[in-house]
Amino acid sequence: MRSAGHGRERQVSDAIKVDVWSDVACPWCYIGKRNLEAGIERFGAVSGRPEVEVEYHSFELAPDTPIDFDGGEIDYLMQVKGIDRESARAMLERVTRIAADAGLRYDMASVKHTRTVKAHQLVHYAKGRGQQAEMKERLLRAYFVEGRHIGRDEDLADLAAEIGLDRDGVLRSLAMQEHFEAVRDDQRQALAYGIHGVPFFVFDGRYGLSGAQPPDAFAAALEQVAQERSTAQPA
Repeated sequence: MRSAGHGRERQVSDAIKVDVWSDVACPWCYIGKRNLEAGIERFGAVSGRPEVEVEYHSFELAPDTPIDFDGGEIDYLMQVKGIDRESARAMLERVTRIAADAGLRYDMASVKHTRTVKAHQLVHYAKGRGQQAEMKERLLRAYFVEGRHIGRDEDLADLAAEIGLDRDGVLRSLAMQEHFEAVRDDQRQALAYGIHGVPFFVFDGRYGLSGAQPPDAFAAALEQVAQERSTAQPA
């Protein structure tokens, strides 16, 4: 676990803060989310440990992606990433197996590749209404498991309504790009931390873990932060 720099001050709270930079079209980000959740559960299984607060931040991996990409995930890897068909197929099969180990049933053949900037704005909209975690989960599941479109306003509003958000309010917010600058602020903060790929996890504003680490790695990171807090307290 490496130092994450000083981009943000540690939250004044008893809870351990975990800031997560991720993209809703990143298969490793969904796996990382599940493994973080499992790590938090293992960490919290010991009585007396602090609560853990998770906040998600935007990181748009491919801003040049069209809203409606003509082709499937293999086509995208071939056309955009320059990967041959067999290698692309093997990559998708591998990530699907790893996702299954985390309890996720990916359907990569049904993925509708799209730009995610509007989805990130929706996550910020939901955050302002206390439903960020629910919205993040709904978008990831819609994209990787259900094969739904997460790049168009109407589709995003439908998903938001499914978790109880006001559909018309979402449509207005997306049309106005109300949270566009918040998405860009997240991206700038990532660069300040030296983050160039996701998922990336920052613990207590001090330490970072990169990639879809196993649950034990997240539990160990939380334990380290908790121990450092304990030793730092005056006797």
